[in-house]
Amino acid sequence: MLAALFDGKGKMQLSQIDKPELSAGGVIVELQAVGICGSDLQIKTDQTNKDTFPAGHELAGTIVDVSPEISKDLIGKRVAVEGIGQGRACMGCWYCRSGQYVKCSHRNPRGGGGFAEFLTTQVIGCYELPDSMSWAAGALVEPLSVSVHAVRRGKLKGGETVVVIGAGSIGLTAIAAAKALGAGKLFASSRHSHQTKMATDLGADYAFENDFDSLNEAVLEATQGRGADITIETVGGWNSDAIKQAITTTRKQGRVVIIGGYRAPITLDWEIPLGKELDIIFSHCYSIIDGKHDYEIAIDLLENKSLGLEKMVTHTYPLTKIQEAFNTAYNKKSGSLKVQIQNI
Repeated sequence: MLAALFDGKGKMQLSQIDKPELSAGGVIVELQAVGICGSDLQIKTDQTNKDTFPAGHELAGTIVDVSPEISKDLIGKRVAVEGIGQGRACMGCWYCRSGQYVKCSHRNPRGGGGFAEFLTTQVIGCYELPDSMSWAAGALVEPLSVSVHAVRRGKLKGGETVVVIGAGSIGLTAIAAAKALGAGKLFASSRHSHQTKMATDLGADYAFENDFDSLNEAVLEATQGRGADITIETVGGWNSDAIKQAITTTRKQGRVVIIGGYRAPITLDWEIPLGKELDIIFSHCYSIIDGKHDYEIAIDLLENKSLGLEKMVTHTYPLTKIQEAFNTAYNKKSGSLKVQIQNI
């Protein structure tokens, strides 16, 4: 089958590799839409060794084959694939029994990702998509689930004031998730004008472009000087600036939820969050909370067309043009928000 593998020199290289084989409890999915995540871009920047299997984890496609013990009725089903946790989980360890599949103690070896024609995954990681949902929306289930998880980890209460630091794809899905799950006033920061516009389109009441001071002043004015009840940090990177901003704009005894991926050790003046008695909450991927998986909630939200999240998909490319897709995703002057590989 055709797949795109990183060549260790900053490029995605098209290759013919073996089609994945079925294992017990597994299915084969023909990929229809796969998003390029910021972590894909960062990994390709840092990585110097060649890929041995395809990357890509924002996945939607059609089940085309199943292992013998699985009902053939699943063949033809349209699914979003949770391939990081459930797709590799042992299902027997304490974390799996608790619904925390990404934390599995004995995860199965990675067998490939979405930058290919097909992948194999465990059937439990496949979430059926409604027929009315586009493939583009189906491939947004994964990034939206990351943000749904963060909002749920932060225990958002209806009507609370929320700040989202950053308006990349995870920042934008965090805005949409927070709005849909009950945020009152919603503020966002962004780096680029097209991100600012999309932030307000997705539900931010105010979005501030490269102007944290104005954002913080607006939050204080809206809350009679208290600050945000919950701030979701989505930037990460190489320094502590985004976390410092989140700590600054959050009220005393508020919550800071950190999604951003950090690429280097950072230092903070912990006296400030200590004095404010902040809850610092780290959020990674997705899981079952209160009996429901974040993927289930994300699919429900996306099925409601009023969410408008599909507008985030600004560019689509076939697998054969994946290097062009990566170039577009890297270059924010292109106006890119979410770039997808669509094999339809």
